[in-house]
Amino acid sequence: MTTTDIELDMIGQRCPMPLLKAKQALVSMQPGQVLNVAATDPGSVRDFAAYCQLSGHKLLSSDLVDGVYYHRIKKIS
Repeated sequence: MTTTDIELDMIGQRCPMPLLKAKQALVSMQPGQVLNVAATDPGSVRDFAAYCQLSGHKLLSSDLVDGVYYHRIKKIS
């Protein structure tokens, strides 16, 4: 299992804040580091999948646990 380098708590935040804050966090990260975003916005599943496809970062997982979506993103470059 890949370790998480940065945790981002976006519980209770609505679109576009989870994705916006994740983008800001990824800018400060090094390639290979992993960002874990906790969000309650159901649209975050679609948003993170589309963003990773466009940006080239790797979406390692998007899981729903007790009403919270956990997105793990690996910075590629």
